Amino acid sequence: MARPRIHASELARLLNSADQPIYVLDDELTVIFVNRACYNWLGPPGAELLGSRAAYHSEPDVTGPEAVAAALCPPPQSTAGAEVSANVSCVGADGQVRRRRARFIPLGTCPEDQLAVIAVLDSVDLPEDQPQNVPSSHEADSMELHERIERFRREAAGRYRAEELLGNCSAIRLAKRQVELAADSRTNVLLVGPPGSGRRHIAAAVHYAGKAARSGSLTPLDCSVLGAELIGSTITALAGGNVLGDESFAGTLLLNHVDQLSADVQAELVAYLVNRPFPLRLIATAEQSLVELAHQGKYREELASVLSTITIGLPPLAERREDVPLLAQQCLEELNAGGTRQIGGFTPEALDLLHAYSWPGNVDELSQTVAEAHRRSAGPLIGADDLPERIHLAIDAAARPPHKEETIVLDEFLGQVERELIRRAMARSKGNKAKAARLLGMTRPRLYRRLVQLGLVEA
Repeated sequence: MARPRIHASELARLLNSADQPIYVLDDELTVIFVNRACYNWLGPPGAELLGSRAAYHSEPDVTGPEAVAAALCPPPQSTAGAEVSANVSCVGADGQVRRRRARFIPLGTCPEDQLAVIAVLDSVDLPEDQPQNVPSSHEADSMELHERIERFRREAAGRYRAEELLGNCSAIRLAKRQVELAADSRTNVLLVGPPGSGRRHIAAAVHYAGKAARSGSLTPLDCSVLGAELIGSTITALAGGNVLGDESFAGTLLLNHVDQLSADVQAELVAYLVNRPFPLRLIATAEQSLVELAHQGKYREELASVLSTITIGLPPLAERREDVPLLAQQCLEELNAGGTRQIGGFTPEALDLLHAYSWPGNVDELSQTVAEAHRRSAGPLIGADDLPERIHLAIDAAARPPHKEETIVLDEFLGQVERELIRRAMARSKGNKAKAARLLGMTRPRLYRRLVQLGLVEA
């Protein structure tokens, strides 16, 4: 007797009766089915989930159904035909983030014949205090990096957005605390770091953190090209815009490259800033500490003191290599959020190369490198061959440093040759100076003088 066919409605009924949350995404990662248990777990945010596309990213600016779908997105490895497990999350009615372990089962063995991905979640939430595995830079797992970035974004939401502060090295932990301190005050701030370290992004984060509606304008000026007159007129305009004299509405002047101000511009700027009769916040960026420059006599002490109330140091990327996997994953997920191509992370070989590179352009160069690799990659992960050629060439060159040429001092070299010839002649003549002199083609008195001068005999 033939077995009865199960219609789509019957299949949906069976899935809805399951205690485990289940949802299905099509070949374009659009949510096409959500069972009753999954709706119950998601709560009200899941009501409009159907039809939303799940992109593999952690961007905080994405809201609504797309944000819910992003938190449920499978790692891109599943779209290549591999069954994988990963944590997914949702925000409960109490505002707390809840996580569950999910199995992603692909229907298809390769991207070309992929039909759908079925997600089956565990029946219980993961405990909040469950320890997180923190892999080393050589063993980093892309899914763990993805979750750590999500956690950082959730913690930073409402306070500041400065992705360059993502990481765990001691210098970055200190910088985070200083940024929070600066964001909660109207104190002048100096950001010190090499080019490409994200000084301007962090300056904007300090200005807008938590009080964007009342923080006034952020006016950037490039001190490497502008003179005192334009800077002074800008300060005057900012002061004039504060009609009510309310400090909470005062603007912020961002002085980029303030360490490149000429001596005469520094003198005029002191006159504008010291004992100013209006509330004006200053955020400045520099490659070197202004206080140290002042101690060296290269900067006006009054101006260095005014600008350096809070000094935040941003280390070069070469000194925080343990943060490279996280930063690279974050750059990758920003690209995922802005396009249709979804890449899950990096192979161990690619991460090894990123870790070994010296990053003279710092975080900005890393972002550019990941963007190039994202365009070139054809698989679910970025491999070593997807990285730009300059990365490979630089690492190869560093592994084979150029041979240091030794300088030849002619007089010393000739002296060593003469000393060796005299020793051989004396040994051959068994210490007979007259015979040794004849072997060397010189007189005995001359040989004796050279023996004394070269320290071969005592005078």
